[in-house]
Amino acid sequence: MGIAAGAADAPAGGLPRPWAGNSERSGRREPMRILVDADACPVKGIITRVAGEHGIPVVMFIDTSHRLDDGYEEVVTVDKARDSVDIALINRTRTGDIVVTQDYGLAAMALAKGARAVNQNGLVYTSQNIDKLLLERHVSQKIRRGGGRTPGPPKRRKEDDERFERALRGLVQDRS
Repeated sequence: MGIAAGAADAPAGGLPRPWAGNSERSGRREPMRILVDADACPVKGIITRVAGEHGIPVVMFIDTSHRLDDGYEEVVTVDKARDSVDIALINRTRTGDIVVTQDYGLAAMALAKGARAVNQNGLVYTSQNIDKLLLERHVSQKIRRGGGRTPGPPKRRKEDDERFERALRGLVQDRS
């Protein structure tokens, strides 16, 4: 984004909003949605509750080995092929959406499309941290391919849910 484009995205006296798309510049904003890589997502209930409080649509993406339906969100079911959920989700991502994923590659693509991204533990992905996270993932994959072991994630705690909810509410408020 060039300087001129950044200036057009800035509210009077404010900082540029990287999620401001052409529709906002013309006075219309696409409604924010929350798109979820839901196959192994432990915070679906929190997402649905927060979204419901703010009237934000939720789209959950799952493969055929999962079932999901609580009546609030739209559920998109795709085949079990490698990365099919990620591809379906990123193809429907728009500027200003919030993407919930623990996949760094998907988060990087969401950021590139002008969406915000957060993981299930409340880590908000940004242009400042995504390169480091992708590099760490690459190094871990090389270690595992070479026969080494890397530590798995720690057991989920209540604090993780609380941190995620704070981060999600912050992203929703940033857009409001």
